[in-house]
Amino acid sequence: MTEETEVFHGSSNVFADLGIPDAEELLAKAELARQIITVISKRRLTQARAAEILGIDQPKVSALVRGKLAGFSFERLIHFLNLLGRDVQIVVKAKPRTRLQAGLTVVCS
Repeated sequence: MTEETEVFHGSSNVFADLGIPDAEELLAKAELARQIITVISKRRLTQARAAEILGIDQPKVSALVRGKLAGFSFERLIHFLNLLGRDVQIVVKAKPRTRLQAGLTVVCS
């Protein structure tokens, strides 16, 4: 007996694929958090040391590392990246004519 599984090709945004409201915002915050986590990891910072640098307590660093981003605004995540020695650049440009709506994207280099 075989069970058929339906497979869908997703977009580049899992939040949108799941029908979650504010999907672009959530994806952008997740990417900023990923960058913060990458810096913390590359610098081999403990959560306690990262908390000192970021000016927050260790449980908030733990929440950030675990992807619990509800308590973090874009501005705060950008500030954290600055405190970790990263420049953040915001670029505003016209949307392509082929796309119906303008959107929000975080691009990392």
